[in-house]
Amino acid sequence: MKPINIQEKFTKFSKNWHPHQVATVDDMQVILAKLKGEFVWHSHDEEDELFQVIKGTLHMQFRDRTEIVNAGEFIVVPKGVEHNPCTLNDEEVHVLLFEKLNTAHTGNVQHERTQTEYPKI
Repeated sequence: MKPINIQEKFTKFSKNWHPHQVATVDDMQVILAKLKGEFVWHSHDEEDELFQVIKGTLHMQFRDRTEIVNAGEFIVVPKGVEHNPCTLNDEEVHVLLFEKLNTAHTGNVQHERTQTEYPKI
């Protein structure tokens, strides 16, 4: 039961699209990730995902539109909704994610960026 300094935790890793777990809350996990470029289209059949932008601008692509999420804002992607997070102009975006412990990184999609374990920092 100690405060977690999010900015300090972001200094512990540099790899993009490689989430790191910083806390758990019941059956949920709090994840930090650095995003750069385009990810992969995917969905999560049984889990919602919350993306809070700590630094930069996230472009959350949906099949029918793109939502722009700025630093200090968050977006919830409901279960079953196909999405593709991306950044523009080579910008590195820092996000905090809140999702269930059993959420697969890229849902049912297997991709070279798919991670199966999130290091704890």
